[in-house]
Amino acid sequence: MLTKKSRYRNAKKFSEDTQGNSIFPGVRARRIGPATGVIEHEIAAGDRLDILARHYYNDDRLWWRIVDANPQIHFAQHLLDDSMAGSVILIPKVKE
Repeated sequence: MLTKKSRYRNAKKFSEDTQGNSIFPGVRARRIGPATGVIEHEIAAGDRLDILARHYYNDDRLWWRIVDANPQIHFAQHLLDDSMAGSVILIPKVKE
């Protein structure tokens, strides 16, 4: 069950197969629009998504907003790679 504030609240559920069985009990990926009101952040050694979210949003649980704004980051752990140091990522404005 999804809560009112869940970022997946508008995501569609998987459809049933021809025999009426659920294909998968979850929901489909949600649509992610373009990031608005962004700041550019240069990744430094030791940066983590939760730390960046705490810095920019004062809430470390909002790390997923940063991932949403940077589709080139397929997995959050990629930010921990030393090869990412010096790369620029977008930090979107929190929607009010």
